[in-house]
Amino acid sequence: MTDSRRTIHRDLVLMLLADARLPVAGHTQSATLEPALRAGLGPADVPGFVATRLRTVTRVEAATAVVALHHLRRGLDLSAVEAAWSARTTSPAMRATSRSQARALLRLVSRLWPGTEALRAVSSSTTPCRAVVLAATAASLDLEATALARLIGYDDVQTVCSAALKLLPLDPADVTGWVASALPAVDALADEVAHLTRPDDVPASGAPQIEAWAQAHVHTTRRLFSA
Repeated sequence: MTDSRRTIHRDLVLMLLADARLPVAGHTQSATLEPALRAGLGPADVPGFVATRLRTVTRVEAATAVVALHHLRRGLDLSAVEAAWSARTTSPAMRATSRSQARALLRLVSRLWPGTEALRAVSSSTTPCRAVVLAATAASLDLEATALARLIGYDDVQTVCSAALKLLPLDPADVTGWVASALPAVDALADEVAHLTRPDDVPASGAPQIEAWAQAHVHTTRRLFSA
């Protein structure tokens, strides 16, 4: 495989990683929307659910990725970054989901862009979270911290909204409108966390109800999405 890092434009890399057709995209994930709907969340509540995730769960992931990117570029140990993320992601189910996604993503990006130091550094960790693997991808492809955080925010919005189309009788145009309406919040999130460098900088933005839904979903036998 040729080294596409020399020829591919950074914006195109971001488009690739944000593409719902990516083998490790949110095909198996609803970002906890499925258990939320089971618990009584209605179609009209989905935009609010998206906004809540951006302020909490996604904010933690984006901040973790930015801090991990800083550490990778300076050759610093990632264990404190992982510990900070874990402490702020109190749901065991959500931690397990993130690590499962991380393993799949790491296999993919290591195949697409093999041999980079950042990916090797993350591969040496037995259970990296998804944010750290995304950071290693960004370090390997020379992506900026703001772009990385924006990617994570956008991906979360798309995961929820794509799942909504599978779980609810919705007009796709309305759901696309939800994504468009969330874009300013995605930009604001990226600007908020892009400057972070220390594990202690990762915000402790808990979402107890989302975490409870995620835990309940683990024990649900009839479900469309794994998380």
